[in-house]
Amino acid sequence: MKGCSGKAGFHPTIKTVGFQLEINVKGGLEMTPYIGIEERFSGKSVMLQLLQPRYTKAYHQFRNENRPFFTPFEGLKDDASFTLASHQAAVQQSVEEADLDKAYGFGIFLRASGTLIGTIRLSMISRGVFQNAYLGYSMAEKYNGHGFMTEAVNLCLNVAFGALKLHRVQANVMPRNLASQRVLEKNGFTREGYSRNYLKINGKWEDHINFAILAEDYQK
Repeated sequence: MKGCSGKAGFHPTIKTVGFQLEINVKGGLEMTPYIGIEERFSGKSVMLQLLQPRYTKAYHQFRNENRPFFTPFEGLKDDASFTLASHQAAVQQSVEEADLDKAYGFGIFLRASGTLIGTIRLSMISRGVFQNAYLGYSMAEKYNGHGFMTEAVNLCLNVAFGALKLHRVQANVMPRNLASQRVLEKNGFTREGYSRNYLKINGKWEDHINFAILAEDYQK
């Protein structure tokens, strides 16, 4: 797999800027700008980059090259879901969700080459009394087993409990996905429960093991 053009790891660091509704003292609604998170987070071997339109072609290639590998772990997707236009829309949606503090989707890039090798996402973010997000991720088949996802999850948790100030991150994994369970356990996740027929994966309802990590767990 080729890296995205322009050496993905060497774009200047910027911050996302969005708007949120606030109720003013007179009872009206105002659009208040807020500063989001930095675009890039670097580790030893990989870095996380917020998905942006300039990564669409690399994302499209990543998804299509690994389609057979990902199919047993995802919801059913038809051919229309693998077009360039569909992936362009998915990246744009990721940008908009980050601006609204609803979800943050990152590409996982090799620091050495700038190659996109995976994705990781904090989604369904809840604020207020919950301060929670759900973690999901995928790694290109050829890059599995090298510790890259373990490092990427650690970086993502640093974002979750640092810049985003979340209190809890949850992840749900099928019992047969032992590699994913090991990634979570290496990053300090605790197995909290078991949900029967939790998600419909590849056309079939699948049980999932429920994992979670708290901010205070991560700080240890």
